[in-house]
Amino acid sequence: MTEQSNMRKVIIELWNEGDLGLLRQLNSPEMTAHLGGPETEEKLVTRHRRYCEIAERGTGRMFKILLFPSLEVVGSVGYWDQSWQGESIYEVGWSVLPVFQGRGIATEATAKAIASIHSEKKHEFIHAFPKISNPASNAICRKLGFSLIGECDFEYPVGTPIRCNDWRLRVGDGV
Repeated sequence: MTEQSNMRKVIIELWNEGDLGLLRQLNSPEMTAHLGGPETEEKLVTRHRRYCEIAERGTGRMFKILLFPSLEVVGSVGYWDQSWQGESIYEVGWSVLPVFQGRGIATEATAKAIASIHSEKKHEFIHAFPKISNPASNAICRKLGFSLIGECDFEYPVGTPIRCNDWRLRVGDGV
């Protein structure tokens, strides 16, 4: 399944069994600096399994990001059910390989993921939780019409506290 919109250079495609190599690339120290550092191989395999099954369980969607027309795989984007401050929400997150950063790819891919969320109409809000010291991810939230709720403490991965911004978008607004 390929998600399409009026944006031309980025395609998102559902995550599948063949995408473990991409997850390993995204697990580098550089890519996980804002996320508590690289995970073990065992945790990566568990995460990959979860990414492959998330759509079947009806708890979100994970996608790989491809560039058109070469179809080169350059990152991931996804959303998943989350409980936040007593509410059921979608949390959205993205990751683009370093050589492709700074080109608007994450913004376009996240916009496409949000379009998928709009079609589901499951939760009222989408939240993103970029680390406060991650200006690029915070800028993506601003560009996509999220409202900054404020700073919050978050654990990612579990057991690793990080200070994040809580960005919120009402399903049906923005993008």
